[in-house]
Formats: sequence, structure tokens, C-alpha cells
Amino acid sequence: METPFDHHFTPERNESPRRRKTAVRAILAGSIVAAFVVFGMDPAAAARPKKGFEPVVAPPLPVQTAAPTAGSIFNVSAGYTGFVEGRRAHAVGDLITVTLVENMTTAKTAGAKTQKSGQFSVTPPTTGPLSFIKPTALNASGGSSFNGQGNASQTSTLAGEVAVTIAEVRSNGTALVRGEKRMMLSQGQEWVQFSGIVRLGDIDQENRILSSQVADARVEYTGNGSVGRASREGWLSKFFNAISPF
Repeated sequence: METPFDHHFTPERNESPRRRKTAVRAILAGSIVAAFVVFGMDPAAAARPKKGFEPVVAPPLPVQTAAPTAGSIFNVSAGYTGFVEGRRAHAVGDLITVTLVENMTTAKTAGAKTQKSGQFSVTPPTTGPLSFIKPTALNASGGSSFNGQGNASQTSTLAGEVAVTIAEVRSNGTALVRGEKRMMLSQGQEWVQFSGIVRLGDIDQENRILSSQVADARVEYTGNGSVGRASREGWLSKFFNAISPF
């Protein structure tokens, strides 16, 4: 004998195969979208250096078939170094050594605490039709409290040197520099990419400048290989963390 519970909780025997295929396709589509969100927006998953940090080479000097008739033994086209300017980098293609002295320390503390309470009571009469009610039956009270705390701290240190080239010289005495350094190690490849705006007057006689004197600096230090993969979260763990509501 069929009961109402059997009608509502027993699965249908003649379920359409098309409906099952649609459900499977929906699950696969959701998994693909979640994987794209997890891997497509993760900057640590990059396996090769970014473009835009290639060195800039100065254009070659024009070849002259005949020597200029300047009336003197001095020839500008042969190249020279100014007496006051010296060999300090100032033109497109000149090399500059950037000394990385980045040291950042951040700390943050947050806390919140709330508390609320209430009470309600009614004293019933001792005589009359309501005398049967107990004095404690109409008493009510309630309360709520919240206490939350959070602490966060981060320390980043980067030291080293990277050589860059002048990519653009501007009229206000500044220059755009960029460059990269690639290192092929036994456990993978590492690279340092640097770009920013420097003031030509801050460059010392050895064509060196501190990274703290570079404006709009972009420093990227990453790599690939077995060590880099071991320090990153697995793809399955990323997937479940992306769809987890907790």
C-alpha cells in the first residue's frame, strides 16, 4: 500500500536521461568557472617573466662616408665625454645599477565588543479569575554579546643589485629606467624585474642609485620550478576554498 510519504520521498523510476545529463553538464560548467576564477586571478601562478622590462639599446650612430669639414681636428660624431658631465649615465641606453634596499614592516590590530541585555516581568493578581497564574510565569529576559579581535603583521625585505637601462629621458631632468635579471638555477628559474622614474642628479659617479630614490618603482621577484611549486597551494585546495561558504 502506497502512503503519502512514499509518494514524496521515493525517487521517480522513469526519470529522463536528458535531465541527468543536464545536471552533470551544469556541475562541470560550474567547476570550470570556479577553476578559471582560482587560477586566472592568481598572480603567483605565473610561469614566465612579464613583458615590458626588456633592455633599451641606444640607436646606432649614422655612418658618414666622408669626414665633416669643420675646420678643426675636433669631431663631435666620433664621440666624446664632457669635462663637467663625466661618464655619468644620462642618455637613452646608458646603464644604471639599482641597489635594492626595500624594507617594509606593517602591523594592524582591530577589536570590537558589544553587549546588550533586557528584562520583562508582569505580576499577576492574587485574586480573581487570573489568580491561578504563577508569579514567575510572566517573567522574561534576554541578552546578547559579541567580542571580536584581529591582528595582522607583515615584514618584507629585499636586498641586492640589478642593472637597468634608461628607456626615456624627460625634459624635467628625470628618466624612465627598466630592466631585468634572470637566473637559471638547478631547481628552476628566478628573475628580478625593475622599472621606475629616477632623477638624473641622484645618480652617483659610479652610475648607482638606491631603490628608495626611485619614483613609481615596480619590483617583481619570482620564479618557477620545484621549490616554487612546493610553496604554493594545490589546485584542488584552491578549488574548494573558492567555493567554500565558510
